[in-house]
Amino acid sequence: MSRSVYIASPEGESGKSTVALGLADLLTRRVGRVGVFRPVTESVASTDLVVELLLDHPGIEQGYADAIGVGYADMHRDQDAALSTIVEKFHALSARYEVLIVLGSDYTDVSTPNELAFNARVAANLGVPVVLVVHGRGRTPAQVRTAVDMAASELAAAHAHPIAVIANRVEPADLDAVRAALAAGATGPVAAIPEVPLLVAPTVGALLEACDGRLVRGSTEWLERESLGFVVAAMSLPNVLIRLHEDVTVIAPGDRSDLLPGLVMAHQSGTFPHLSAIVLTGGYAPPEPVARLIEGVQQDLPIIVSDGGTFETAAALAAVRGRLSAGATAKIETARRVFAESVDGEALLDAMDLAASQVVTPLMFQHRLLDRARSRRRHIVLPEGEDPRILAATASLLRLGVAELTLLGDENSIRAKASAAGLDIGAATILSPHEPELVEKFAVEYARIRERKGMTVERAREIVTDVSYFGTMMVHLGMADGMVSGAMHTTAHTIRPGFEIIRTAPGTAIVSSVFLMCLADRVLVYGDCAVNPDPTAEQLADIAVSSAATAAQFGIDPRVAMLSYSTGTSGAGADVEKVREATDVVHRERPDLLVEGPIQYDAAVDPSVAASKMPDSAVAGRATVLIFPDLNTGNNTYKAVQRSAGAVAIGPVLQGLNKPVNDLSRGALVADIVNTVAITAIQAAESGASDVVAGEGVSA
Repeated sequence: MSRSVYIASPEGESGKSTVALGLADLLTRRVGRVGVFRPVTESVASTDLVVELLLDHPGIEQGYADAIGVGYADMHRDQDAALSTIVEKFHALSARYEVLIVLGSDYTDVSTPNELAFNARVAANLGVPVVLVVHGRGRTPAQVRTAVDMAASELAAAHAHPIAVIANRVEPADLDAVRAALAAGATGPVAAIPEVPLLVAPTVGALLEACDGRLVRGSTEWLERESLGFVVAAMSLPNVLIRLHEDVTVIAPGDRSDLLPGLVMAHQSGTFPHLSAIVLTGGYAPPEPVARLIEGVQQDLPIIVSDGGTFETAAALAAVRGRLSAGATAKIETARRVFAESVDGEALLDAMDLAASQVVTPLMFQHRLLDRARSRRRHIVLPEGEDPRILAATASLLRLGVAELTLLGDENSIRAKASAAGLDIGAATILSPHEPELVEKFAVEYARIRERKGMTVERAREIVTDVSYFGTMMVHLGMADGMVSGAMHTTAHTIRPGFEIIRTAPGTAIVSSVFLMCLADRVLVYGDCAVNPDPTAEQLADIAVSSAATAAQFGIDPRVAMLSYSTGTSGAGADVEKVREATDVVHRERPDLLVEGPIQYDAAVDPSVAASKMPDSAVAGRATVLIFPDLNTGNNTYKAVQRSAGAVAIGPVLQGLNKPVNDLSRGALVADIVNTVAITAIQAAESGASDVVAGEGVSA
């Protein structure tokens, strides 16, 4: 029997889907197989959007039909029979999963007088503890507590057991007071999640449907974007412009064609907030000269024509509510962040009495990286600010709350590109690498650092305007905690400034790299696969020590294998002797490290091979850090494992510098950039920061 949790609410629109999504994130990080079950849905004949949302989670593998119990109609027809069906389906499903997220009903059936009572009865019959969710919208802290007390009494009457209470959609100013009200007399975890307008914002497509409009210009892809409010443009253009805010929909009389070019220009400019849509009322499409004018502007902004009047259209659009659903990327990332920031996940999992899994999947590891980075946010500079992937990653990182970000480049150009792509990067700082005051400051410092190489301030002024040098100087002078670059530049271009300016950390002789290789059930560290072509024995030893430290930094217990084509004393040759000498150096300099070498790859990772080749080794068969003898071997091996075994390769992660600088592949995907920024932020937090928490890490 799997352990499960029942998410219940005494009312509709409480935001259970945000809590369910947050729990899905928590559970898929701690255990292997997580399933979803909805005892009662609106109708078994139609798609349940919340179930679809959870099944779309990358850590959940389950068919839709298995997740559904009964519909409201079945419950009305025979409640006992419906309950019997629910219990039967639940037990069949629970045999296949370690944990089930059981989602209470949504209060969409007006004919059910006491829906909470039935949910409580279901939870009791399933033997599943309850996470109680109430909304704080329009309620005082005392009223929130009253709603909780009434719901808890009803649960207790049906012998259902609440283990945690979450107040969702709370006014931000009331968060502390609501937490205090919930904590008084509580026996389990409590939390308060703020109201976030984006999570209830309708999509442009929903607005189009609500006003029975037609799309006369713009991309259909933008119909999936959210609208964060309305401005009725019944005034002159300057007065409209000062009322614009991010992702607003402008409602304008269709015969005010003079407004349209100005609104399109404002959207494109990068100096005004970008819009979500323009709705023209009265059935008036843009006249031909205006249509021809805006046709020449490259933009995807939807322009919608509605036959209704301005007041009628505005009222219809204001009544539309958005939902958290599969495919709503901005909403999903925002919901994950706000849940993670508001809820003590470990306390909630402990209340469910869930032991951590010994298996670490790629998804679990990547989620833990984001959690660690989010918990101690650092400031990362991204020099390639105009790259579309960097912009998309920036929007995602900001929504997830992973780091504070600075982009380098021309601010108007960067914001215009982000606006045209519908990306919200408003919280990012944008700096020009030609900003005179900073160029002078950086040039003086760079000339001082490179004085022995004959560097002058005049030459330094030219050098530091290169984005890689400018970003590295920011890190060196404490204006940023780390740098990530390489999407548009070579590895040498990215890391050379680090060698010259930041230099190696004390006790480290060489800068090297590792890849974090996320296999199906564990994470291994491969070094060096990107920087040093043919290290000497001493350098190989240094790489091993640095790689062990990096492994520990990410919570991986370092057991180091010094790889060769020979295991133990079975072979000879210059390459084997280099590895043997490097192993001796590590033993001598770091006797606390578990290290074995020379050893072949199969003996290092396969317990059955290790049992025959090195039966008494503490590393053989259990190695977590694998050190390759040269770049040729390491680079080819990591790529072979990545492609053949379907491993997720995160890196290269540079190690040995005083402050973190990391390189991206020029073919990097948005997800790769997000992971690398998270890793860099963690490195920055661990490298001498005063708030390092002992024992915290990514378990592997």
